[in-house]
Amino acid sequence: MEESDVEQVTLALLDSANDKDPVVREQVRKSILTLGKQQPNKVLSMCQDYLVKHPKLVVGHRVVILQTIELIVKTKIDDISYPKIKSIISLASDEMTRSKDVVPDWQQAASNILVAVGNKYINDIMEEILSKFQPGVLPHFFVVQTLASLSESNVYGMVPFLNAILGTMLPMLGMAKQDNMKWVFSSALSHFSESILEYLANLDKAPDPTVRKDTFSSEIYAAYDILYCNWLQSRESKLRLTVAEAVGSMSHLMAHDKLEEQLPKLIPTILSLYKKNTEHYIISKSLCQVLDASVNMGSRVLETQIDSLLTTLHQQVCAPVDYSNPPTVKNHNEVLRCFSILANTFPDRLIMFVLQKLENSNERNRMGSLAVLRHLINSSTSIMESKKLLILASIRQPLADHSNKVKKRVVQVISAMAHHGYLELEGGDLLVKFIIQHCALPDTYYRPGQRPSDPEEVTNEALRSMCDNTLDLFTTTVGRLTDVLWPMLLYYLTPGQYSNATAPLCKSLTLLGTKKRAAQESNFNIDFNEQVNLPSPHILMVRLLVNGSFPFRSRGHGAPSLSLLNVISPNIHPNTETLWEKEIPALLSYLEESTPETLDNKKWEESLLQLLAKSLVAIADDKWSCQLAIEATRYLSTYNQSLEEKSFLYRCIGVTLQHCYNKEVVQKQLQEILISARHNDAIERAGVAMGIGLCASSHLDATLAKLDDFGKSDAFKKASGIFSLLKDKNDVDVEKMKSTLILCYGYVALHAPEDQILSRIDSDILRSISKHFNTKVLGIKIETKDLTMKLSLIQSVGLIAKAISTVVRKQGYMFVRKQELMGVMMDFIKAEPTDAMRTPVRHLVMTTCANLINLEPALTENDNFEMLRTCLNGVYGLPPLDTPDKDRGKDEEVLEPKQREALYKDTFNALQELLRNILARDLSPDGLQSVFKHIEAWLSSGQDHERERAMKTTAHILEFYFTSLNVKNMVTFHNLGSLLGRLAPRCTDPNPLVRRAAIDCIYTLLYIQLRYEGFSLDYKDDSVERLITLRESMDNPDHSVLYKTCSELAKIISKRLPQQELNTLIFMLFEGLVDSQSNCSRASSVLLNTLLKNRGAGLQDLVSEMLEVLHIRLQMISEEQVKVSVAQSILILATQHLQTVINTLISYPLPFDSWSCEMWIALGADSNLASQIMEMLMEKLNVMVPYVDKKESMMRAGLTKVATSHPLAMTCALKEMMLNGQSQEAVVSLFPQLFSSLLIRLGSSVGVTLPKDINSNSIGTNRKSPTKLAAGFDVCGVAVEALRILLARAQLDDVVKPLDQEGAWDKMKDPQQHTTGVTLLARAMARHAGPRLPAIVECLCPCLNNIYECQRVTITAFFSELLNHHVVTELMMMDVLMNNMMERISDPCCTVRMLAVRGLGNIAVGSPEKVNKYAKELLAAMSSGMEEKDDPGKRITLEAMSGLSKVLLYLDKKNVHLLVVYIFMKIKPFLESENDEIRCASIMLLGNLSKFGSGEPVFKDQIHNVLVSLLLHLSDPNLQVVKACKYAMRVCAPVVGSELITTMFQNHLHEDKSLHYGEFINDLTKYIIQDFPGMLNFYHITVIQFFKSNWAEVRASAAMFIGFLLGNLPEELFSHINMGSVTKGLVMLLQDPDPVVRVKAAEAMGHFH
Repeated sequence: MEESDVEQVTLALLDSANDKDPVVREQVRKSILTLGKQQPNKVLSMCQDYLVKHPKLVVGHRVVILQTIELIVKTKIDDISYPKIKSIISLASDEMTRSKDVVPDWQQAASNILVAVGNKYINDIMEEILSKFQPGVLPHFFVVQTLASLSESNVYGMVPFLNAILGTMLPMLGMAKQDNMKWVFSSALSHFSESILEYLANLDKAPDPTVRKDTFSSEIYAAYDILYCNWLQSRESKLRLTVAEAVGSMSHLMAHDKLEEQLPKLIPTILSLYKKNTEHYIISKSLCQVLDASVNMGSRVLETQIDSLLTTLHQQVCAPVDYSNPPTVKNHNEVLRCFSILANTFPDRLIMFVLQKLENSNERNRMGSLAVLRHLINSSTSIMESKKLLILASIRQPLADHSNKVKKRVVQVISAMAHHGYLELEGGDLLVKFIIQHCALPDTYYRPGQRPSDPEEVTNEALRSMCDNTLDLFTTTVGRLTDVLWPMLLYYLTPGQYSNATAPLCKSLTLLGTKKRAAQESNFNIDFNEQVNLPSPHILMVRLLVNGSFPFRSRGHGAPSLSLLNVISPNIHPNTETLWEKEIPALLSYLEESTPETLDNKKWEESLLQLLAKSLVAIADDKWSCQLAIEATRYLSTYNQSLEEKSFLYRCIGVTLQHCYNKEVVQKQLQEILISARHNDAIERAGVAMGIGLCASSHLDATLAKLDDFGKSDAFKKASGIFSLLKDKNDVDVEKMKSTLILCYGYVALHAPEDQILSRIDSDILRSISKHFNTKVLGIKIETKDLTMKLSLIQSVGLIAKAISTVVRKQGYMFVRKQELMGVMMDFIKAEPTDAMRTPVRHLVMTTCANLINLEPALTENDNFEMLRTCLNGVYGLPPLDTPDKDRGKDEEVLEPKQREALYKDTFNALQELLRNILARDLSPDGLQSVFKHIEAWLSSGQDHERERAMKTTAHILEFYFTSLNVKNMVTFHNLGSLLGRLAPRCTDPNPLVRRAAIDCIYTLLYIQLRYEGFSLDYKDDSVERLITLRESMDNPDHSVLYKTCSELAKIISKRLPQQELNTLIFMLFEGLVDSQSNCSRASSVLLNTLLKNRGAGLQDLVSEMLEVLHIRLQMISEEQVKVSVAQSILILATQHLQTVINTLISYPLPFDSWSCEMWIALGADSNLASQIMEMLMEKLNVMVPYVDKKESMMRAGLTKVATSHPLAMTCALKEMMLNGQSQEAVVSLFPQLFSSLLIRLGSSVGVTLPKDINSNSIGTNRKSPTKLAAGFDVCGVAVEALRILLARAQLDDVVKPLDQEGAWDKMKDPQQHTTGVTLLARAMARHAGPRLPAIVECLCPCLNNIYECQRVTITAFFSELLNHHVVTELMMMDVLMNNMMERISDPCCTVRMLAVRGLGNIAVGSPEKVNKYAKELLAAMSSGMEEKDDPGKRITLEAMSGLSKVLLYLDKKNVHLLVVYIFMKIKPFLESENDEIRCASIMLLGNLSKFGSGEPVFKDQIHNVLVSLLLHLSDPNLQVVKACKYAMRVCAPVVGSELITTMFQNHLHEDKSLHYGEFINDLTKYIIQDFPGMLNFYHITVIQFFKSNWAEVRASAAMFIGFLLGNLPEELFSHINMGSVTKGLVMLLQDPDPVVRVKAAEAMGHFH
């Protein structure tokens, strides 16, 4: 390659080095660097010359070039000639100092070059720099800066020069007047000192080991003097900091006596800097160095400075540390280092200082002091050993600090102390207590929208988790603490304030206990008498059990509490050990599988109470049990803040009292419970009642006596006396106390021994309850309004009823007060609001009634009716579960969603239980009717949820009726018809739950009927069993499935239904036709039709009446489906008066209303009839004028196509008839005629509008005015729809499906895409309906000569696509279609010609074997197509090329041989066409031509001729073009004449695989050089032509190609390349507007070497 070319390219790159696009700049730099690495001397010279020739170059540009020089020098310093090094040094030195002003970017870049060279040629550099560093003259800023940088990058090279440099520099310091010069000198001194210290530290590696510290000390001291005395006082903070940094580094090099002399001034000066500067890290670093130097030399003066040092350092350590800002973190660490240095020299002073500071309660101050204390405990262990007790005493004050930030630091200090043996000493227990207190912290409370903005914020959660970890650390890693923590930690388990710490405490205690128990350590056993601070074993057991009752509260304390209980069993009572070993692990594994959502609380609490009962049996010590009861009762008040736990504790006490034999203790504890209970709270009342109830199972008399006493006691009198008006707000409300008692009586009844209960119900229990519930004032009963008492009463009565009904089964009993109680209950329900459920009154009342119903005496009919009505209305009418509760009173609580859900569930279960109990008392059709009549009105409610509730209840009671039925004699099930009439239509209810339930009801009803007919309970009837499978299909909301199911259902019913029940059912179903739910009215119609078909014979008398009803209903019923079933009757008419019916219906107004449509649809139901009608309609369609051209307005030119109304109506009529499934036979027999008629009709409807006076001739009163035309009614739409229905009706779903998926129907309607749509139709027909085609083609051929152009387009499009499929040959249609296409080639319409060319091309795809038969015609047609003049969008050209591509694949060589080059020449111009499709088609065609040219030298030249174009278009912006290029190159590969290239093309160019273009071109150029050296000239000249391509991607690829070609070209072949053009071209591309192109041009230039 010519030298001048490299120069030209390098020059162009240097020109572009400052391109505005960063990616281009980067690539230019890379390329210069690449060239520089190849020819460093050459490129460096050019860079130098460039800078010299362009002295006015902008700074940015200069900088890039200087940076490039630096990079070349750095990487290639060993290859650069010495003279070049010398000239670079002088260039850089000149660039650096040319401007007297400081220009940082430029001069820094030059300085960096000098530093890079200095790593190898330090002496030459020093010679150059020192020439600009002359005594008595102030040097350039960057000269000093460069010396500083060199001392850092080349320590061993520079230190030997430093003495001389310092000598020259000292006098200059006095001359520096400007801050920037002072700054650079200070910075240099700082670097020099660091270098010297590094040199001295590594003397073994140093070139001159004789260098010593005192070599420099006098110069350093002299410099220090100026810096300290003059510059450190500067106003400029940046300068002050740099001077301070220098002084710090220099302090180690100063002579000891000088340093000692300076300290009293130096230290205060450094300390004073803190106030003047915001950036403290450098000051602390400098201070640390000075302190280090002075301690190392044993300074005496330091002591005089200690006070001010400590004060200032303490201020620094208290400064906030921001971890997102590293300097503050570094500063904090440097300050702590200063404390460590001082601690070694002045330990006592330092500790006293820190501990005094701890007393100051300021938050920052404390945090700082604690940080120092922790640092010292960890780092200066030996010094701190003697100070431990002092520190323990001093830490007490910060323990009481309220700030979480301080607490966090305290925890860190405690953790450090634990590891260094402080906590075993006296006072250590306080620190453990502190940690536990903070394990119990509650979550931080934020007001909504308030979040902390302070980055140092320590939330309660964070602090708590830190303490959890610390406690865990104490237990697991600090072994010496074991005996400090055991058993002390047990103390913290029982006080309420530590409850949030229970989980971590129990975990730690479990670990400690397990360890001690396994090692059999004696102190595992605790002497509770000696350890007076610890809770008693009784309280421990109670506390841990109650924790277990709500296992997921307090951070999941349940499992840890039970584990601990198991571990300490020997300490609770030795007898529990084996029991708990067995029971507790099972409970724990159950807990492990549960979550708060899945745990069954009732069952869980029950299992814990059983554990307690079993434990008391195992302990078998009455004294111990009594003690447990006494202590547990005392412990109740601890739980005043957590009432659910308290309620559980009451039950524990109840269970314990069951096991106490000491009556006195039992009485006393009951009294204690009743007096101290907080009766105002519902949860607590229930707890007390359950506890007392449990106690009663062992002590019934004592319990009743105690309740009676309490009811008469002073506590009551005090609450209810005359002074109740004046009573304090906090006093207990007497109503609430009564509520407690009422509930207690209920639970006592429930738990009382069965043999004692009945005698007590009236005499003791109910008497007492009613005494408390009804208060007498002056002898008049006053009923309470208090909800609490209401709820207690209801629950209590329910419990009593439950208790009685359990016992009654064994002994007869008349419950005298039953009716009175029922009345009270009903009043309660009526008083509830109807629009919401906020209290459990309903569910409790119904549960209670359900229990009462079972008791004698029976209710009267009236009472029963009233009760049912009240309960059902009170429940069904409730709003759905998820409705928000709007009209809440002020005081009423809002229910949580979960609470509401539970309330609803309980209420409905209670209702079902009540209904079951009512039915059970009268299991007969009448009994069933008496319940059902209340429900049936709700079954047709307009509200989904009301129907669903009623239906579920019906299903439930029928199921119950069936299973409980006991048929003794033959009874008629006389209400079966009416029940079915109500339930059957619901089988298609919109609500799926109602549907399923309805089927279940009918299933049960039919089986009840079978039972009444005398079949056994386990008899299974095949037809009824089919309902089970029907029920599954009910889940499918698809209507057709639902109605099919209905009809099946009707068949089953009709099979099983007695005749007299049928009449009732049918008239019930007529009512059903207008059901509020449309689905159900349809179901009624389906059921009706099926019943009529199956059992109509028995209904002779009713027929005329029914027909009348049906005819009128057709217009009243809005439901389509119902109309259809009614319209079936219309068929009969048509069989008698065909012509008249048709003429009349055709004249109905357009678009047909739904009523007319129903009638047409009905006509399709009989296939013979349908065939006649269709033939008549087609005959007329084929001869009538489809549209007329009208001038749209006087204003606008051009004609509009307007439809004629008769053909339109006939198309509509055909469409509607074919909608009827039964028209199928007729449709199939007439399919070819129907298809052709509708396809031609479609062609003549595209772009046709509706006439304005569409109904001028229609009959009937309701003529539509044109504005009222149904939206979506359009001429073309009707034809498309008819065609789609035809295909579907002819069972060609395989044809319809792809058309639906591809949106073909919309395309057929759109004038722009009509031919595409028709093509899709033909394709689907050819693929899926081949055998139907010959008849269709036969019908269509005559119409190809029609006068309507639109019809010719449609048919040609259809035929053209048929030729794409082999079916044409198989069914002998080829000749007919071929001839038709050849005729159309000269059609006057351009679109028809284009479609004809397409069709001829398609022959190659559909019937390749025919291609050679028609070779001449095909080639002629395609050639003329490529030359078509009247071709606006080049569509015919495009089709001709694509067609030729297809045809070529199958033509014999002899047919094409002479034409190859001719076609090739024709294609070539299209390769660079702007139109993507044409580019694509021409490239594909080129590929397909290739096989005809193999072995032809002429053809090989042609391929090489276009290869470049293909290669470059591999990066074409259009993906299809890229794929075409890959294909063409792959198939042309064998013709290229190089095995390497052939293999490469065939391996890498696959349409669907991605291609690494760069690597591909790189390899390709290698092969071209190897196999076609003679063509290099041709190739590169061709490529250069593409430098001017329209596509940026192609220009970029051309540049790449040239780059790789040059990069891979051996020396001897350069003669083939016109480097001048290449260079000129690339230089031009480097100026391209597109950055991608510039990048690639720059990259290509990197290959010039």
